[in-house]
Amino acid sequence: MRGLHKLLILGALIVCNGTVLGQQRPYRVGTTAANFLEIGVGSAASAMGEAYVAVANDVSAIYWNPAGLSTIRGNQAQIMYQPWIVGVNNIFGGVVINVPQIGNFALGVTQLGYGETEVTTLSQQDGTGEKYSASDYAFSLSYARNITEWFSFGASGKYVGSQIWHTTASSMALDMGVLIATDFFTPTRQREDGLKIGMSISNYGTRMQYDGIDLLNPIDILPGEDGNYADVAAQFRMGQWELPQIFRIGVSLKPFKNRFHQLTLAADVLHPNNNSESMNLGTEYQLNLPGSGSLFLRGGYKALFMDQSYYGLTLGGGLRVSIMGNQALTVDYVFKYMGLLGDVHAYTIGYTF
Repeated sequence: MRGLHKLLILGALIVCNGTVLGQQRPYRVGTTAANFLEIGVGSAASAMGEAYVAVANDVSAIYWNPAGLSTIRGNQAQIMYQPWIVGVNNIFGGVVINVPQIGNFALGVTQLGYGETEVTTLSQQDGTGEKYSASDYAFSLSYARNITEWFSFGASGKYVGSQIWHTTASSMALDMGVLIATDFFTPTRQREDGLKIGMSISNYGTRMQYDGIDLLNPIDILPGEDGNYADVAAQFRMGQWELPQIFRIGVSLKPFKNRFHQLTLAADVLHPNNNSESMNLGTEYQLNLPGSGSLFLRGGYKALFMDQSYYGLTLGGGLRVSIMGNQALTVDYVFKYMGLLGDVHAYTIGYTF
């Protein structure tokens, strides 16, 4: 356990050092691209205030902490529909395949659709009759496995893309995470029910730069002189932007567990590269129905201590129905309060097989 103590101390020093440095410099709000990568996925995780880096135990672990995929027994699929603010829709889908003696592999897809907008110009301010669309998307391939009884590791390779009419941008990124299971505070004397520590870094990758025919703009270089080309093919050169990197460290524990009831508490600390540090808190109550499944009630609070946060209370619930053998169907719901931006609801369906 001496090595575990050293790891905990190191993690605490990293968080404290990052917090101090973050408070000493101006926050870099609005300096990253593909900010849809900051929108959490999975109704269960969102309902727990997104305090999920040490809890992650379903397909949504692709997003929160790839190491959590190692806790999944068998195969699992999940899809989430999340109507976001101002008519924007967010969809996430993923599947986890267990390969005995090797580990768990996962494939995830996230898409944010902005709908269609009428094209207008300075000369045709009522519209040209055309419409354009915009969307962001990410494809990820993950791998996770238990290195030892108490230590799990996971990583995801990710392709990130963005499209606005005929203009596109793309990037490659890497997510990595670890999950540590201890035997502290376990109500059942089982390590899997003890204090868990999770750490992850998300969206460590290349910069994004938009390019496309919409940036072409014919110009006359020397409008006052004859003998030159009047329409030279010119193009706006767009800047390069970092992805929204997020470092998370969190803990979870089960202060109470028996055959019928289980209570989980979780807390995460976040250090992003484009905003102030913050903390998420969450809880989950699980009622087991022998032979039928389980009922879940969840609550949390997102973005504590963040400057000018529009986030807040989260509430939700879920139902897992056992079908036959090891198969089960899961339905989850979350309500998220977002202040002036309006309330957000998300719905997730999962299938274990």
